Amino acid sequence: MNSNFDDFVKQNVELLDQHIDELFDSDSTLNTDLKMMMKYSIDAGGKRVRPLVLLAILKAFGKTPNYDILTVAAALEAVHTYSLIHDDLPAMDNDDLRRGRPTSHKKFGEAEAILAGDALLTVAFQWISSTNLKDRIKSELVLSLASDAGASGMIAGQLLDIQGNQRHYSLAELKHLHHLKTGKMLLFPAEAALIMKPSKLQVAELVKDFMANFGLAFQIHDDIIDVTESTAILGKTAGKDVDLNKNTYVNLLGLSGAKEELNQVLQKCEQDLTSLGELQPEMDLMILEGFLTYLK
Repeated sequence: MNSNFDDFVKQNVELLDQHIDELFDSDSTLNTDLKMMMKYSIDAGGKRVRPLVLLAILKAFGKTPNYDILTVAAALEAVHTYSLIHDDLPAMDNDDLRRGRPTSHKKFGEAEAILAGDALLTVAFQWISSTNLKDRIKSELVLSLASDAGASGMIAGQLLDIQGNQRHYSLAELKHLHHLKTGKMLLFPAEAALIMKPSKLQVAELVKDFMANFGLAFQIHDDIIDVTESTAILGKTAGKDVDLNKNTYVNLLGLSGAKEELNQVLQKCEQDLTSLGELQPEMDLMILEGFLTYLK
């Protein structure tokens, strides 16, 4: 990773974490126990990839983080964290570890974990609605996040993932599953950035195409490290998808085939950035390029 990217990540993770703390601390209406359970999961670490990508896209357009931008980024992280809490539940993946710590249901109980997830999901829309952004922008952000996280996005993908326990998917079906389950919540940063900083159509389409490809690469990479990294490094149970014979790129294509697929998708990401640079040379794309190093 280049030093500019490292500095960007370090500075903005600190900004995000401080802002999330401020959002929680400023809400005197939150139940004390529920707040503690929500923060247990959202403060557990993680790379903050989704909100960081949002900030990186806005940086490429020349916008620096302010209170409202950070609030939207925090809302995105809240929705992502809720999805992890519910994904780990006994009825779903039944995992004991997340980010190196006991999962929410192991720490607090299954019912409490469900409620903590529900609270993080709904507080995200509360946070967006509380910003000083124009009403039209807030409305578009809420609509986009609800669509990407809900029945036409992540939740639909999660259902396909569960249904896949009963059958093996084709490569096209697997790509569709992960476009919904993983890709939609990585597409939202592009949509949100373009809502807050509109751009000409060709540029907007390339930014969204980059994030769609990045989302697919992110999932393939996740499938690969599930079988190549240890539980200690992953912070969650390694090899579980293979043990459960789930629909993954490794199970479908083999490890070498999954790596080849990842390389091809990363090449598409790089081509998107090259095209963006040619179309709008003033864009600072160095940080976005840095995100691809996560997956190599």
